[in-house]
Amino acid sequence: MPIKLPSFRPRRDAYPPDLWTKCPQCEEMLFNKQLDKVQRVCPNCGHHFRLSADARIGLLVDHGTFVERDAGLQSVDPLNFVDQKTYPDRVAAAQLATGMRDAAAWGTATIDSRPVALCVMDFGFMGGSMGAVVGEKVTRAAEYALVQRMPLIVVSASGGARMQEGTLALMQLVKTVGALERLRAVGVPFISVLSDPTTGGVFASFAVLGDINLTEPNALIGFAGARVSAGTIAQELPVGFQRSEFLFEHGFIDRVVHRSKLRAEIAMLLGYLVPASRTNGTNGDVEPLGLPSFRPLSFLTTLAERVMPSEPEPPSPAPTNGPSRSTRPIAPVEAPTQPVSQPILAADTPPATERSAESPPESLEPARAAAAPEALTASPAAQSATPEPEAVATSPAPVSDQSGGDVAPAPVIADEGGQRG
Repeated sequence: MPIKLPSFRPRRDAYPPDLWTKCPQCEEMLFNKQLDKVQRVCPNCGHHFRLSADARIGLLVDHGTFVERDAGLQSVDPLNFVDQKTYPDRVAAAQLATGMRDAAAWGTATIDSRPVALCVMDFGFMGGSMGAVVGEKVTRAAEYALVQRMPLIVVSASGGARMQEGTLALMQLVKTVGALERLRAVGVPFISVLSDPTTGGVFASFAVLGDINLTEPNALIGFAGARVSAGTIAQELPVGFQRSEFLFEHGFIDRVVHRSKLRAEIAMLLGYLVPASRTNGTNGDVEPLGLPSFRPLSFLTTLAERVMPSEPEPPSPAPTNGPSRSTRPIAPVEAPTQPVSQPILAADTPPATERSAESPPESLEPARAAAAPEALTASPAAQSATPEPEAVATSPAPVSDQSGGDVAPAPVIADEGGQRG
């Protein structure tokens, strides 16, 4: 009787694509079911994998409290854009892969029993690019938070503006920033969570304008790529300058929070950031708080005024107690009341006080006559002056010039011709 051997199932060469995941940092093969239990964080190296919008909402909010709003918004093709595919075909493929209408979803929920307005972006939908629908959802979330006076939380994960919508996508930067500025003016808190990656137009608009900016470890955050940034400034940039740890060390990010502690961190911040409820008492409108903070619109207005200054106004006269200095009459300077020095005699004749101290007057007369018989002599008034106190008191006062200073009287030269006559 022949021996019947047991049959073995043939070995499969194909495996489900979503069964294992290789960690890009430590290159460890991770089982997806086990990876989902640890919130898609590598248990070996702590690498944070990207999350879908549904997984992010389930991680942050209380179970079963999220109510999505404006779920039917969908992008159109205003430019008839075609590259390798048409724009509607790309949108349809992304909708089929993610189960979302566009790259963002917003609604209301509670976090630790506190109501919030939540907007979450999904990088799996065309790289989380921001088109007209994404900008509209972020704006509607901010406006709803403004009306209901509840905190706003936005989780960003995007590669920038959506090029298939052109200028319409770029205008979403202005629209979202304007909505957040109105939210800030009335004191409603805004918490921004920057996940991996947050770049391009989303980074340049609403993602970094939060009252508190949180991020996950080793998240890519920046405006342009590293090679583009290095080529623009023609300098070598430090390693990891676009990672969350580097930005935290330089004050750009407030906290780097592990994914397992992110919900508790946001709940703790909501306990401190309470929306203001100030009213003016007449019609119930909310008054601006006037908090000192960075306001992008005011900053751009001030910058424009500096670049294009207005016409200069005529200078106004400075306030004074009396007439201005240029029109004030100059008062005449009076002669000083203090006793003045004795007038100077001839250029070669010393004062009377020095003459009495050095030698007697009799000894000087023969020497002067022998040395210069035709020398200049003093005026008759000077010859009649004596060193007595009465002569000093009756001497002429010094002449005042226009500047107000005293000028000594010039020596009088005798007229030689008059003496001969």
